[in-house]
Amino acid sequence: MSGVDLHDKQGGKKYGQLKSKQEMSLDTINQEYLEEDAYKEVEDLAGKLKAYKAQFMEFDLDNSGDIDFMELKQMLEKIGQPKTHLECKKMIKEVNKRDSDTINYREFLDMMLGSKNSVLRLILLFEEKAKQDKASKAKGPPPKKTIDELLAQQASQ
Repeated sequence: MSGVDLHDKQGGKKYGQLKSKQEMSLDTINQEYLEEDAYKEVEDLAGKLKAYKAQFMEFDLDNSGDIDFMELKQMLEKIGQPKTHLECKKMIKEVNKRDSDTINYREFLDMMLGSKNSVLRLILLFEEKAKQDKASKAKGPPPKKTIDELLAQQASQ
């Protein structure tokens, strides 16, 4: 438990400040992408950047600004796509441009907005689509219909 002060009762407040600082930093990067000519043609860029920021913050468990090997592994397990250590390392290497063992936010955005299909991008896009499909499905029993509606439906078939 190094680095944790058990007598510090302001941990929640400090965590909130840390997350707020991280969010402002990511918002600054998002603004750069919105102003960049290379991404002007991307449909609903602002909406996508907002969603990617939330996704990145969810996966960056230690709030370091990077997604490391263990965070990637945990993220993939959480969305039901567990991978081996070697597969996770390959995914990071495929996206990483700085020759580090992590994915920073710019690399994450380049991967998600780019035309190259990395394995990680495909998994995340698939997961996003599955969430949308699940949210759009009707919940509960089908609506009740009158006999006239049922007869009209039967006659149209």
